[in-house]
Amino acid sequence: MKKAYVLSGLGADERVFINLKFNPLNLYFVKWIEPMQNETISSYAKRLCLQLEETSPILIGLSFGGIMAVEISKIIDTEQIILLSSAKTKYEIPFIYRLAGKLHLNRYVPISMLKTANIFSYWLFNIKSKEEKELFKQILKDTDPVFLKWAIDKIVNWKNTIIPQQLIHIHGTKDKILPMYFIKNKIRIQGGGHLMVLNKADEVSSAIAKCLSGQSLGDQY
Repeated sequence: MKKAYVLSGLGADERVFINLKFNPLNLYFVKWIEPMQNETISSYAKRLCLQLEETSPILIGLSFGGIMAVEISKIIDTEQIILLSSAKTKYEIPFIYRLAGKLHLNRYVPISMLKTANIFSYWLFNIKSKEEKELFKQILKDTDPVFLKWAIDKIVNWKNTIIPQQLIHIHGTKDKILPMYFIKNKIRIQGGGHLMVLNKADEVSSAIAKCLSGQSLGDQY
């Protein structure tokens, strides 16, 4: 059974994947580690590589985890990279985010606001059911504020322009965090929001399975 390494999203962990089916993969969930002071994203990626035992691993990255998967692919060979609700290059990060990073506006956003679940955040992440709201609320509560602040800064200042050849990108058509308009060469999940792994799990699982089997998906989702 092949092993795949899963990198969860910003302010998230393996709990957001509870509804997905990854057969026939043996999963290892990469643990976020505390960033060092003024650490670059490439340095952080190198330290994450210490958790990877395979010489040419399969990486599955959700949101910020996808960005880190791309960074890891610059350091080691990878068999395949699957991005979920993420970005391949800086050009898929909305311009308004990049402008905020250039002006350092992100540094003035209170972390307490980012760790609070409310009507707006539920709308932003397309979260509707009571169970999803409770899980989302708990994950935000458990998120390390130091890591959260560091990671947001790395997202809005990401400079990558290199797309790994072995990369497949699965994205929701209703993603409000990273709108599909900016995303190139993607497999669409109709109606999927930024946390489509929770409420569009069957469609996402099917897309992942077909990607792993080498089937061509085009834009059928």
